[in-house]
Amino acid sequence: MSTYTVQDPRKVTTRRLAEMKSKGEKIAMLTAYDYSMAKLIDEAGMDAILIGDSAANVMAGYPTTLPITLDQMIYHAQCVARGVKRALVVCDLPFGTYQGNSKQALASAIRIMKESGAEAVKMEGGEEIIESVERILSAGIPVMGHLGLTPQSINKFGTYNVRAREAAEAEKLLADAKLLEKAGCFAIVLEKIPAELATKVSESLSIPTIGIGAGNGCDGQVLVMQDMLGINMGFSPRFLRRYADLGNVIEDAVGNYIKDVKSSDFPNASEQY
Repeated sequence: MSTYTVQDPRKVTTRRLAEMKSKGEKIAMLTAYDYSMAKLIDEAGMDAILIGDSAANVMAGYPTTLPITLDQMIYHAQCVARGVKRALVVCDLPFGTYQGNSKQALASAIRIMKESGAEAVKMEGGEEIIESVERILSAGIPVMGHLGLTPQSINKFGTYNVRAREAAEAEKLLADAKLLEKAGCFAIVLEKIPAELATKVSESLSIPTIGIGAGNGCDGQVLVMQDMLGINMGFSPRFLRRYADLGNVIEDAVGNYIKDVKSSDFPNASEQY
């Protein structure tokens, strides 16, 4: 049972996140992709849960986020939504479902909202996708932005290195953040950018920023669940703090199970009918 006590038991909404920013209360966000983990994370007191297209990496084993489909994202979001009572549930729009075609973007977002039970969508990009953002918002669907390192554009960047170190890119990022806020986004994820820039962006906006590798000046933080729990041990960026070593715990448990089965120790007399 979690020892963390939720200070405010109310259902978390986009408006609640705005309240948290105004009060200086940090926002805690994690990814989840299935019912069981989403239920545990929600009961621990998480403010927001992201069904990230990182499911392509940690659930399906792809090297990038690009292959995951809208149908697959909807499936993962359905599983998560069934396990969540309090946290705000946000689902990524996957690559190819919104870039360059605002009508397709709206259709994709509507499918997520109608079929999955998610309460908002997340999209990568700024000025390049603003038409899609505005069209989705016009339908009453909450949108979370995502700037900085945008993994869906990995083939354009060619690297997962820190973004916006140069002045021109930093200025564009700040301008994009203000553009997304003006359009009506309720929050923006800032990924792998200099902490000083992330703080500047956060202070320039009235909507919350959620950082991942963007320092402590953001209004909240998000990590991939498998990374912070030590299940995905092959990923160790500077910004990642591991809160458990479940990879070794699981491997030991499975190894002991195999040993007990092979030795006929399991099941014993008290474990059969």
